[in-house]
Amino acid sequence: MNGDFVDAYDEQVWNIFGFFAYRVANRGDAEDLTQQTFERALRAWSRFDPERGPLDVWLTAIARNLLIDHYRREGAAPRQEPLDAVPEEQLGSELPAADLGIDPALAAALATLSPRDREIVALRFGADLSGPQIAELSGLSLANVQQILSRSLRKLRATLEQPAGS
Repeated sequence: MNGDFVDAYDEQVWNIFGFFAYRVANRGDAEDLTQQTFERALRAWSRFDPERGPLDVWLTAIARNLLIDHYRREGAAPRQEPLDAVPEEQLGSELPAADLGIDPALAAALATLSPRDREIVALRFGADLSGPQIAELSGLSLANVQQILSRSLRKLRATLEQPAGS
């Protein structure tokens, strides 16, 4: 096996898993989709060109395509399009299970976000992509990505700070 691919796997596996952890309902799906991402990446490894874009964005694009296919199989989402072209109800809204490593209070707070906003939060904090990388991947402007992240974080903070039972 190509040593460069092994290094890429070691460097990125938890970011890809993190992206899925924010987006699917259970650990099994997140693990399966992470595995499928790297299987697909290995098959396409000879075509990866770091001059065209960074490894993490390339892998996350593969992961995002698999996620959309996952939702499509469940009748929820079309093939990858820019985020602003996909109706929000088709981005999927499964809640993460506790075994994904996401705090239950955070999972509940994430559920208050729109699917598009959750997608951006997952790309930033699950996949650990930067704002410019998210803009490139999603087809949104950097200003829009930053606005969505800012608004989403304010909403998450407000939700998490509410007393229980409010």
